[in-house]
Amino acid sequence: MDDAAAFARLIRALRPWLGHLVIVGGWAHRLHRLHPLARKPHYAPIRTRDVDLAMSLRAPIEGDIRAALEREGFTREFVGTDTPPVTYYALGDEDAAFYAEFLVPLVGSELKRDGTPEVAVSKAGVTVQKLRHLEVLLVSPWSARLDAQTEVPFDEPIEVLLANPVSFIVQKLLIHQVRTPDKRAQDVLYIHDTLELFGAALDELQVVWREQVRPEIPEKTAKRAQRLASELFAQVTDAIRQAARIAQDRLLAPEVVRGACEYGLEQVFPPS
Repeated sequence: MDDAAAFARLIRALRPWLGHLVIVGGWAHRLHRLHPLARKPHYAPIRTRDVDLAMSLRAPIEGDIRAALEREGFTREFVGTDTPPVTYYALGDEDAAFYAEFLVPLVGSELKRDGTPEVAVSKAGVTVQKLRHLEVLLVSPWSARLDAQTEVPFDEPIEVLLANPVSFIVQKLLIHQVRTPDKRAQDVLYIHDTLELFGAALDELQVVWREQVRPEIPEKTAKRAQRLASELFAQVTDAIRQAARIAQDRLLAPEVVRGACEYGLEQVFPPS
């Protein structure tokens, strides 16, 4: 099963809860191409068979999401020994499986009172992983309409929520230092491609940052994001070099990636 067909099955399973779930990560970036402000790039999006779905713990979500996933053929896979463990919901054979994961913001300490890690909680029948800086991805989400003409076809149009591109970039900046080298490079490419995708609308993205995203996050976090936006692309790094190598369907030079990101981030996150 290709990833578009698997994604369609996931969305069908989650239809009753789509108003409370925000697609983040690689699939949000892929669906950004449907937005009216987006350019039509000549290259394929970064491919991923993982779908990250974020929610608020305060969201009034009822019912049994796990049962709905199982009816579409998804099975649970556990990672680690924590209680509850990090859980992925997989569709297909292990070597080519398609995965969904549910996420909520980690607020406060990373440890419980007994000293064990604060990793996950259960909500609406699924295990939901707690992650730092996830809350920015829930701010002012955009919507994408999937219908018979889109890459993921639906006979009856359906709306999904996805992280707006500014929040998408901010979260990548904030988690950069804690990522593995491979993930850092991938995140650099995501930032580059997002800025290129909305290259004709950087002024509009600045408005999203100034009027929608920044007011909803702590001032200290906002200033850190702005600082990282100016620092991470000041010179060519190993992450930038690797990002240039993993780009699909095109040739990118590290200095081109660096320069494009530096310019785009200056437009979206100008010094305050």
